[in-house]
Amino acid sequence: DALREAISLGCDDAIHLCDRAFGGADTWATSFALAQALRKFMPDIVFCGMQAIDGDTGQVGPGVAVHLDYAQATYVAKIESLDKRKITVKRLVENGYELCSVRLPVVLTVVKEINEPRTPSLRGKMNARKAEIPVWKPSDIDAPEDKIGLKGSPTLVIKVFSPPHRE
Repeated sequence: DALREAISLGCDDAIHLCDRAFGGADTWATSFALAQALRKFMPDIVFCGMQAIDGDTGQVGPGVAVHLDYAQATYVAKIESLDKRKITVKRLVENGYELCSVRLPVVLTVVKEINEPRTPSLRGKMNARKAEIPVWKPSDIDAPEDKIGLKGSPTLVIKVFSPPHRE
């Protein structure tokens, strides 16, 4: 559904990485798998959300940058300028904003202030409904199974719990 929504909003294509071998991945293995998929295209700019809603670590975007050997800028709230060699962005920092220029290629993690998504057009919705979204497995992205999913994760979650309430 999320990929179809992206297409309805103007995304040209979508690919779904989906296989049991990807399951149980920590941020390192997840970023490796995504980087392997991106190697098929080698885009100049990769946009990632700031963080996931499950682990809330904010590590996948920077991990993708490391695996691809791309520059990175995190907490991006606005793109100020872009040319063939660099991008200048406004980053959200603790006491306001920071302006920085980063060489391309780059991975940007963005905050929600970067954009207000438009409402999808009828044509966009129709394109999304009939779009063929390929499902890629580890073999499609040349990902060895010992580098993805639980097997490729250097961290393991043993237990998740809420700390006891204190008065």
